[in-house]
Amino acid sequence: MTAAALSAPSSADDSSSDLSQLISQARVGQLANEKIGKIEEITRRTRILALNALIESGRAGEAGKGFAIVAQEVRGISGEVEQIARSLKEELSVEIAQLETVAKQAFENAREKRLVDLALNSIELIDRNLYERSCDVRWWATDAAMVECASAPTQEHADWASKRMGVILNAYTVYLDLWLCDTSGRVIASGRPDMYPVTGTNVSNEPWFRKAMATRSGDEFVSADVESNHMLEGLPVATFSAAVREGGETNGRVNGVLAVHFNWRPQAQTIVENLRLNEEERAQTCAMIIDSRGRVIASSDGAGAFGNAYPISTGGRRQGSYRNEEGDMVGYSLTPGYETYAGMGWYGCVVWRRNPFFRL
Repeated sequence: MTAAALSAPSSADDSSSDLSQLISQARVGQLANEKIGKIEEITRRTRILALNALIESGRAGEAGKGFAIVAQEVRGISGEVEQIARSLKEELSVEIAQLETVAKQAFENAREKRLVDLALNSIELIDRNLYERSCDVRWWATDAAMVECASAPTQEHADWASKRMGVILNAYTVYLDLWLCDTSGRVIASGRPDMYPVTGTNVSNEPWFRKAMATRSGDEFVSADVESNHMLEGLPVATFSAAVREGGETNGRVNGVLAVHFNWRPQAQTIVENLRLNEEERAQTCAMIIDSRGRVIASSDGAGAFGNAYPISTGGRRQGSYRNEEGDMVGYSLTPGYETYAGMGWYGCVVWRRNPFFRL
């Protein structure tokens, strides 16, 4: 799908000022048209009276000649006034048409800016949510149960770590599971072993494991793309990981990796489905989160199915708007990040459909 980018929208204050001015000008034009209509009506009646006067003066014969001259003059003047009114009306119609064009453009600019603001709002909420996940994984990687189990992975230590992770999961319901892995990539403890029997599974090929093993300090973390995880019932998860270090020290030796699997769909859907839209906007608008590979990873109305491609025509800009081939208006904003979470190149994207029955 290709798209042609439009110019960036004006600011909200400029748009509001322009619209107020246009409304005032349109009212003046409407009032002028009403007055011209009244002038045309008066001149029509005047011409009829002049015509009647001519007829009556003819019947009066010689005595009516002077009156006939006056009636003819009145008729001529009314014709001139009518011509002036017609010319003024034509000129005003051009001005009003131009006003309508400018007003339409101002309205389009205001809508473009609103879509961009909504897109930014959605991705900012995602960033803040995921920032908390990055804090969680770094904190829990220093938990005494994780540190001891990674250092000495006995059954007793594994049971303790599993119990501790179960307590965490009961308090933090946004997670599907927590996994503790040794340095070879083998899962040695998990938070929900009865629901997800993953202990003993080797995850050494997972990017989140390899990158966590390569981190240089306990201040670092890894955030992975949202993927459907077959070991977690095929549900889409956002996995965060951090190295478990000896003694829980920031610069301690890496003894394992802790992975936390964020239950992505319900959290992301809450954000894209609850943007502040009015009734008309909600009927014609779809909000999405697009990852760095151009995949839909959240959609407000299910039109953009998870994993489907939706390329955004950004023109190299961090945020903006454009019309796509279907005539829909698309507003987008690149992740700004939050605190120590830099973001992953995702976009908030809000589409206003020209045809509300069209689906992505």
